[in-house]
Amino acid sequence: MHRSGSPSVFFRITPFLLSSFLFAILALCLSSPLLAAPPERIVSLAPNVTEILFAIGLGDRLAGVTQFCDYPEEAKKKPKVGGMSNPSLEAVISLKPDIVVLTTDGNPKEFEERLRSLKIRTFVFRARRLPELPAGVRELGAVLGVPDKADALAKKIEDALAGASLQKKLFPDRKKILFVVWPEPLIVAGRGTVIDDVIALFGQENIAAQAKTSYPKYSVEEVLRQSPDIVFIGKGHTEIREMSEGFLNKIALAPAVKKGKVFFLSDNLYRMGPRILRGIEEMAACLQ
Repeated sequence: MHRSGSPSVFFRITPFLLSSFLFAILALCLSSPLLAAPPERIVSLAPNVTEILFAIGLGDRLAGVTQFCDYPEEAKKKPKVGGMSNPSLEAVISLKPDIVVLTTDGNPKEFEERLRSLKIRTFVFRARRLPELPAGVRELGAVLGVPDKADALAKKIEDALAGASLQKKLFPDRKKILFVVWPEPLIVAGRGTVIDDVIALFGQENIAAQAKTSYPKYSVEEVLRQSPDIVFIGKGHTEIREMSEGFLNKIALAPAVKKGKVFFLSDNLYRMGPRILRGIEEMAACLQ
């Protein structure tokens, strides 16, 4: 206790101190990525990102996409900013984006650095393998202000992956699989690809998994040596059935061809996005 008349210690809040305090709080809120307003104008520099954005209800916020962003149909109508490996900086800037979304799989890191140097906000989608996709979707949704919709999509993907993994019991015999991305010259899906992940998900063997690159060039001799039990041929963006006839004739002695185990699949497995679920269903149907 203080005696009457002794000095008392207290802090007096003046209008100046109060306004300074409130300004500091406001500045902190505006600088925090968690509290910042959701981006309204988004530029996507990858087809799989574009598909994810449409799937979580952000198609109307897309201000621009690459020339390879062709799904869903609405993506084709968006302004184009060039390719994935060579987007136009001028085109991106002209769209006045609140954020530019890139990937580690196809977009040059130098381009992200140039955007950052211009004070343009960026986000890098880093999921490259199938198990990483749900977390990548959730992170993207949180940054763009739609965490609930992103979580719903992520859960759908997780459920599909879990269901596919359980289907291993339906395929007790481990088959040797070749997935052809392009028949002439022969390019196949190797390790580090979503296709390789899906093959492993079903407990099967990708004969190109030991290659040094993700999409190696293969020789007919190597295919015959490894004798695949099943051959998948991806349609991609071009109907390649006719192009594949010559290749299939060359490997006519392979078990897959002799037993009629050659299947043409859509391009659903080519992109790390929501359509992977359809691709998984297609492959499962062929394996059954």
